[in-house]
Amino acid sequence: MSPAIIFQIHLVLGYVPWLLCFGTYVWPRLKAMDRVDAQRAIATLHSFRFFGLVFIVPGVVGPNLPAGFAAFAAYGDFATGLLAMLALFTVRMGRLFWLFVVAFNLVGAADIIIDYYHGIQFGLPKLAGELGATYAIPILYVPLLMITHFAAFYLLMRPQAKAAKALAGNVMAS
Repeated sequence: MSPAIIFQIHLVLGYVPWLLCFGTYVWPRLKAMDRVDAQRAIATLHSFRFFGLVFIVPGVVGPNLPAGFAAFAAYGDFATGLLAMLALFTVRMGRLFWLFVVAFNLVGAADIIIDYYHGIQFGLPKLAGELGATYAIPILYVPLLMITHFAAFYLLMRPQAKAAKALAGNVMAS
């Protein structure tokens, strides 16, 4: 099997164990949580996306990793991580918290989708070895990030019960 085919198999199969794990252990807990706490948990995971800057560190990635892919992936992750941290810092500021929650999820999901597009555009499967130590990021980390973006969007759009709205209003007012 060629490295390109192996990389593509890894990309697709990276979602399977995360979906199984997420569906069994994480999703039931997130759905049962208070809205703010659920979004805080997701923001905490995404606050580590500053790590994506590693895509532009020489010696960690190969010299032939397409710059168009590496730079966009690095800075998209970095921006998402900063927005997630801002959400965590503003959790007691109500509207500002929700603004940052929406922002990090929109920026983060767009970053991943565009990174997939760039990966295809720049022939990343054939150059997968150039990912070097970062090879594990798109295979192991990105599927969990994308799944949690979908979960965050679902939770944002899910109607809130009246009692939960009143409680959330009281928490934000204090």
